[in-house]
Amino acid sequence: MKALFPFAEETRQITVRVSVSFLPEQSAPARGRWFWAYHVRIENGSRQAVQLMARHWIIADGRGAKHRVEGEGVVGEQPVIAPGAAFDYVSGCPLTTPTGAMQGSYHMIAEDGSSFDIAIPRFVLAAPVAAR
Repeated sequence: MKALFPFAEETRQITVRVSVSFLPEQSAPARGRWFWAYHVRIENGSRQAVQLMARHWIIADGRGAKHRVEGEGVVGEQPVIAPGAAFDYVSGCPLTTPTGAMQGSYHMIAEDGSSFDIAIPRFVLAAPVAAR
């Protein structure tokens, strides 16, 4: 699984895995735009269902400027993830620099009513040298 999802973090028996791809067809380096897609898999290894209620991202560009992104759910959903199940989604991130990084957390509610945050691992956004 490490090769497919090189970035992973576990919190309270829930693992968040991330893979990232540079998208040259959506990037325009001459205009200062680089774009990546990231694929997230959230695996519920706990004994109860959990619902992803909100996301909190910290996105840093290559100059060190940080942007916070917060909102309900992910990709328009607030998925319920059963024990032993996983939820996958793909989203994207544009930057005005050829490098950067993302990390953050998801706010979850368990079926027993408890709420907690789980970590999203830090992952690097790096355009190939030819696209810089």
